[in-house]
Amino acid sequence: MPGLDDNQLLRYSRQILLPQIGVEGQEKLLRSTALIVGVGGLGSPASMYLAASGVGRLILADDDVVDLSNLQRQIVHASGAVGEAKTDSATARLAALNPEVAVTAISERMNAETLRPLAARCDVVLDCSDNFETRYALNRACREARVPLVSGAAIRMEGQISVFAPSQPQSPCYQCLYPEGAAQDEGCVTTGILSPLTGVIGSLQAIEAVKLLLGIGSALIGRLLLFDAMKMQWREVALRKNPQCPVCGQAAGGLSDDTSS
Repeated sequence: MPGLDDNQLLRYSRQILLPQIGVEGQEKLLRSTALIVGVGGLGSPASMYLAASGVGRLILADDDVVDLSNLQRQIVHASGAVGEAKTDSATARLAALNPEVAVTAISERMNAETLRPLAARCDVVLDCSDNFETRYALNRACREARVPLVSGAAIRMEGQISVFAPSQPQSPCYQCLYPEGAAQDEGCVTTGILSPLTGVIGSLQAIEAVKLLLGIGSALIGRLLLFDAMKMQWREVALRKNPQCPVCGQAAGGLSDDTSS
């Protein structure tokens, strides 16, 4: 791949100035591919910041259409996009933000079969979905493809984020955190959600994704970061691999240490 041209050097200049990134890191971002599942409250800021950061290829997956009630927090969509497929609306917005980024839109609900080949094509995956069925399928797909998964969630005035890294033997997976069948979906349709909260968590997902793509910093692997907007407090919880996990535990061929619980 040829080096950065003058326009790219100017566009990404403030990022290139960072010693952890530089020209080499920026070129690496331009060669990278990220899958974003869900282009709603979390996927909006995550996709916009990844596009602005210069991640070369973005795959957006969402089967929903833009509703007027989405606009309170799903900032990638404009009022004129109501009724459009969210992936189409987001693709147009990201193209306007950074036309250098190649965006692939998939306007269908993701399941285990469709996620496996998608995850295998990517360098990082962001779970910005809103239901456990998709989250479990995405967790399995990333585990099989050995692709890092950046998982975020937000509801009411609380949010959380963690990173699951299948390439690291001691990393737990999403199902270690939420065993299948033990959790029930809660939607903001019935519980409500604070608009900027999704911006906070989605932006953190973009940060973790960039760090993973560049191999810099300390990712939230084995750590769950919890945010309480009402108290403006952060809390970190250590996550351990569950040796009985059907996805990454010993029965599934995964490794665990003596301190797992």
